Amino acid sequence: MTPVPAPASGPRSIELAGGLDLVSGRRLEHVTVAYETFGELDEHGTNALLLCHALSGDAHVATGPDRFGDVVPGWWEPVVGPGKAIDTEKYFVICSNVLGGCSGTTGPGSIDPATNAPYGLRFPLVTIEDMVDVQAALLDHLGVERLACVVGGSMGGMQALAWARRHPERVASVAAVATTWRLAAQSIAFNEVGRTAILGDATFAGGDYYDSGQPSHGLAVARMIGHITYLSDDSMRAKFGRRLRQRAEHAFDFVTEFEVESYLAYQGRKFVERFDANTYLYMTKAMDYFDLSAGHATLAEALAAVRSRLLVLSFSSDWLFPTYQARELVDALKAADAEVSFAEIESPYGHDAFLLEPEQQRTYLEPFLARIVAEERERAMASARQDQGGAGS
Repeated sequence: MTPVPAPASGPRSIELAGGLDLVSGRRLEHVTVAYETFGELDEHGTNALLLCHALSGDAHVATGPDRFGDVVPGWWEPVVGPGKAIDTEKYFVICSNVLGGCSGTTGPGSIDPATNAPYGLRFPLVTIEDMVDVQAALLDHLGVERLACVVGGSMGGMQALAWARRHPERVASVAAVATTWRLAAQSIAFNEVGRTAILGDATFAGGDYYDSGQPSHGLAVARMIGHITYLSDDSMRAKFGRRLRQRAEHAFDFVTEFEVESYLAYQGRKFVERFDANTYLYMTKAMDYFDLSAGHATLAEALAAVRSRLLVLSFSSDWLFPTYQARELVDALKAADAEVSFAEIESPYGHDAFLLEPEQQRTYLEPFLARIVAEERERAMASARQDQGGAGS
């Protein structure tokens, strides 16, 4: 029997009351948050999961209605849904577009009330921690006091880790997938090359391109560079090799002739159709700034206040966020006496494995979430019994 999907909210948005003070010291007076929910919160409020998206993601994590009312798949479709690792028949799943995004949440493409024009580069730089604070405010609006788990991959994993440090009392557990506690120099370097491609596009116009059309060439090149880092040598060799596209011999001209060239050009074109160049600048900068150890002598010291249980998953062929960085995080968590489980999943798909290996992730995610939610429910029921006993005495 095919599972019947639990209710999906479709696109929704709220405006945060009181604005938002940013880590940089700047302030946003008006912040709109776009979000979607899947499934239902249980009577004890113990089955809420927050899913955090990666750089190019949005709130639409699983099958549900889009802004036109059409029911369409989500970006983590193999993992989230009825009967899947993150089961929307069991859990109340929340996913929001991050601060600085371009899918409904306030970002550089939003209208600045002070000028009645898009912010562009006048939008303040935001951090992973700012994104988390907006998510916390959204949970307040939804009446979710405590999360059973925050789950995220890549940049979403950074948000999940920031939750454990920034709001430890509200998070029972964290599942950090294909992520890192801070970017290494190589990852920062790739981000900078992508930003340079955008900033150097003749149509960038200092970020004020919204009336004339965005810098398509620069953004496409940035996406092509980024996409290379998401793949592995093995996956590229298997998928493309040195095969030519629609020709038997070299063209001896500067044209797209290898299959891998055609693939990257396609990825760049599709990305330009759905993403904002300024948002790409802001998201990559937020990732560069993220450092879970900031303000402390060691990572273990920074994690001393963490109370969440953690599941850390890495992938063997991920050279963007390699396993050694996950092990650094796990070692620091153990030194801080945190409860942490770790696994390196064998996969040929590189960084994209967190999108392409649903069953391998299910092996770890499904029992982890089930245990956490069961314990959270028992804790809530015990607290309710104690309150009833006190009231009757």
